[in-house]
Amino acid sequence: MAALSNYFNLEEITTARKVNAAVINISGRQRMLSQRSAFFCMRLVGSQNVAERAKLRDNLLEAIELMEKSHRDLINTDSSINLLSPPSPTVKAMYFEAPLYLDKQVREYIDRIKALVEVPDAELSLENPHLLYIVAAAGGELLAAFDAVVSQYQQESEIEQFEIDLKQVELYQESCAATAKAEAQAAQIDRALRELKQTQTQLLHSEKMSSLGALMASIVHEINNPVSFIYGNLSHAEIYTKDLLHLLHLYQEHCPNPCAEIKAQIEEMDLEFLVEDFPKVMSSMQMGSERIREIVKSMGSFSRTDNSNMTMCDLHDSIDSTILILRNRINAKRDRREIEIVRNYEKLPGVECYAGQLNQVFMNLISNAIDALDEAAKSQAQAALKISISTEVAGFERVRVRIADTGAGMTAEVKKRMFEQFFTTKAIGKGTGLGLSIVYKILVENHRGTLRCESEPSQGTEFIIELPVQQT
Repeated sequence: MAALSNYFNLEEITTARKVNAAVINISGRQRMLSQRSAFFCMRLVGSQNVAERAKLRDNLLEAIELMEKSHRDLINTDSSINLLSPPSPTVKAMYFEAPLYLDKQVREYIDRIKALVEVPDAELSLENPHLLYIVAAAGGELLAAFDAVVSQYQQESEIEQFEIDLKQVELYQESCAATAKAEAQAAQIDRALRELKQTQTQLLHSEKMSSLGALMASIVHEINNPVSFIYGNLSHAEIYTKDLLHLLHLYQEHCPNPCAEIKAQIEEMDLEFLVEDFPKVMSSMQMGSERIREIVKSMGSFSRTDNSNMTMCDLHDSIDSTILILRNRINAKRDRREIEIVRNYEKLPGVECYAGQLNQVFMNLISNAIDALDEAAKSQAQAALKISISTEVAGFERVRVRIADTGAGMTAEVKKRMFEQFFTTKAIGKGTGLGLSIVYKILVENHRGTLRCESEPSQGTEFIIELPVQQT
């Protein structure tokens, strides 16, 4: 009942039904009283018992009093019998207009009964004109008029009830529509909150990467100057070393018999080994400084945070810089051999992009490939640990980059969800579930590119990137 009250005005329905029932009951009572009073009149005239006639006169007066009251209530309405509104124009016409003139008939009928009640017992007969009128009216015109009014009341009651029911249906439909609208708004708000949370997470991650890039750029700046100084002077040191060694050979050639003190020093410092090893030391220092310069250069390229303006970028430099930074993870470890990196580069044009963002893309994808191979190394059946990176021109003004690994691959369910935020198959603490979703956002939303993945269980994984050469 409480649930229904949300859609229907139960009080209104109950009140309307009570009113309709009261009207029909009173109208039907008028019909019954007219016939009852006619029956009493016939008994009054036909009875020979004085006491019975006296009782019948009382019964007749009681009956016509009820008829008068009911008639008055129906015409004027009365709150005591739950009639909230006056009779309809149609019902009023039945009471006061042709052809029924029900009000006139009822009053004439009551007056005739009152007149018959006043007739002395000695003058009562079956030919009494009042009795003849009463009997004819109760079984003819008056009865038909009562039946017509009752029928009209019932018809109006049904119409009124139908209108109420129709109104309740409309209210129910409006309520359903309002409920559906509220549910849709709630779903929209929930979707907006999820999107806001995702955006907030991406902003935090981007801020973290931006801070990391700024820190790396600062480190590169601090390291670059002394490394450049060392690298630039090593070539001069090599020349000086060669000159000094040549001078030493000349001394040994022209002064083969040095004094005892010099001989002792030569033996102590192992001059023969020093002369042989010194060029090797200089060569290794040269190689080391070159390696440091490459790392610094890669760090400088990777730490670019120019996210406000697009620049022309060499994708090969970005990929190579990423590989160099990840070299420590690629090298052999105690529990696995070195990961083989296979590059297959075609000549590519420069690509207009946010270079720092693309560096992040390559870092995430290659790091994921290394993670997959670390897992694969635990399986004895894994034959090769290899990451293949290839580039090519893909149609008009587009380039393609493929990054493939020989890891364990992915199931269909993992492939279906891999770009969802916070979805990860890595152990707790090893993955956030943000990497691939950010990669997708950078490539598709920020660079109008595409990202596809081809992977089957035990068949490895390949990510295929396509980018337009020009963004404008």
